[in-house]
Amino acid sequence: MNAVCIDVSKGKSTVTIRRPGGIVLMPPCDIPHTQPAINDLIERIRDPDGETKVCMEHTGRYYEPVATWLSDAGILVSAVNPILIKDFGEDSLRTPKTDKADSKKSHITPLTAGQN
Repeated sequence: MNAVCIDVSKGKSTVTIRRPGGIVLMPPCDIPHTQPAINDLIERIRDPDGETKVCMEHTGRYYEPVATWLSDAGILVSAVNPILIKDFGEDSLRTPKTDKADSKKSHITPLTAGQN
């Protein structure tokens, strides 16, 4: 199963797409919250072979338009509490807080945690 991980901010989201085994199809990149940019993302999500699921933070209300656009396109979306993503896999004293770090780390969450 392919995993699309989205770290949501006010005007943009940082997105990573991975295949099983941690193979990166799209390294972390920023996607503005505009309909054309989300339409391009939808096409990128549909491109890989196999089933694809999206996991995103439900940050305030910022995630809602993106989650709606993806869901309306027939893509399975799980919105997860950001604390669960932050705490997932914390095995280091060094804890960077960046959108790129969160989008890389959260790739396991929809596959193992089953959060909706």
